[in-house]
Amino acid sequence: MKTVSLIGKPNVGKSSIFNRLIKEKKSIILSEPGITRDRIYGIVEYKNKKFNLIDTGGIHGDDDDFNKDIIMQAELAIDESDLILFVVDGLENIDDADKKVRNMLKKSGKEVIVLVNKIDNEKRKENIYAYYELGFETILPVSAEHNLGFNELLDLITKDINEVEEQDEDILKFCFIGRPNVGKSSLINALLNEDRAIVSEVAGTTRDAVDTRFTYDKNDYIVIDTAGMRKKGRIYETVEKYSLLRSMKAIDRSDVCVLVIDASTGIIEHDKHILSYAMDAGKGIVICVNKWDTVKDPDTEIKKWKTELEVYFKFVPYINFVFTSAKTKKRLHTLMPEVIKAYENNNKEIKTSLLNDVITDAVSLHEPPSYKGKRLKIYFVSQTGSKPPKFTFNVNNKNLVHFSYERYLENKIREAFDLVGTPIILQFKNRSEE
Repeated sequence: MKTVSLIGKPNVGKSSIFNRLIKEKKSIILSEPGITRDRIYGIVEYKNKKFNLIDTGGIHGDDDDFNKDIIMQAELAIDESDLILFVVDGLENIDDADKKVRNMLKKSGKEVIVLVNKIDNEKRKENIYAYYELGFETILPVSAEHNLGFNELLDLITKDINEVEEQDEDILKFCFIGRPNVGKSSLINALLNEDRAIVSEVAGTTRDAVDTRFTYDKNDYIVIDTAGMRKKGRIYETVEKYSLLRSMKAIDRSDVCVLVIDASTGIIEHDKHILSYAMDAGKGIVICVNKWDTVKDPDTEIKKWKTELEVYFKFVPYINFVFTSAKTKKRLHTLMPEVIKAYENNNKEIKTSLLNDVITDAVSLHEPPSYKGKRLKIYFVSQTGSKPPKFTFNVNNKNLVHFSYERYLENKIREAFDLVGTPIILQFKNRSEE
């Protein structure tokens, strides 16, 4: 997909524009301590077309360390992008920070649209002409606050994008995601049993993730190499937060995501961060602890690791763990069965009658708590989607659904049906709703 990024100084409205464009897609899970994050990446859908959207921090005119880090992140976003939306404040004059951003974008050679934000009436539209001084041809007025100008913007962004088409629909596609240098590419090479080029031969260039078809147990699969987007230099190696950008396109196109953790360095908070994106996208998930050859006394350590993983990833108790060594190929045979299981469960469809039996039993065992004299009643439940499985409950009042009772119902569904490796969505609708 085409990739677009928002660049500009602080407080010009980049995040508001970002939220307008992605329409704030709801996460599958509630926010848990430890995985709260700034959403820097989203997928925009418009007239049956899609593109990736990247948000970045505000670049100011100073040269302190904090600004240098933001500039480094912005450079990575620019490098990943096909089109830049240079956001400026339509109520202010051009200043040094705007000029600093302008110089970065001119140097990049990428296509740029200048978005003059906060233009919400005809009189203010005259303000946009001052921004031709920045030297870019296309300038558009928008108002994130009042949702003005976005159809024109989206028409312009998507004019060269083809409508979404599904390809290789029946072939399981999976990708490896994770921090840099955890062994994602080595795992792919081990699975394919061959060495493949990872770094572009032209210094400083990037390329899209590469899809490779291979056969396992007489069936075809596609593995997506997210590590194919590797740039020589400090940006790609040191900005952990933006290692996400190389994974996002692959997550969107995959059925299953394998989060790779480095056994030699252990689990860190950023691993949760990356995993949460695959969860939000509703993908099947497997956690793979790689570089198992570096662990001394693996039989003892595997018990410790399983306990630590269960504690650290307690917000996703439905995910299975595998322990592998891409280098020696030891335990590599445990990976594909878990990928296949996660895929099958992500696509699973459950009979309505069986589902209602389970929920009826669950309610009789543990009635919903009452609130102000009112109690939740569940009339009927059915599966209304897959990838991931989605269950819709018809109830008397969805506002009576307490988080703890929703979790109880989810656990009962998981106990009754094998849904290992996939998130599920529970939706509650009042019986009066259509």
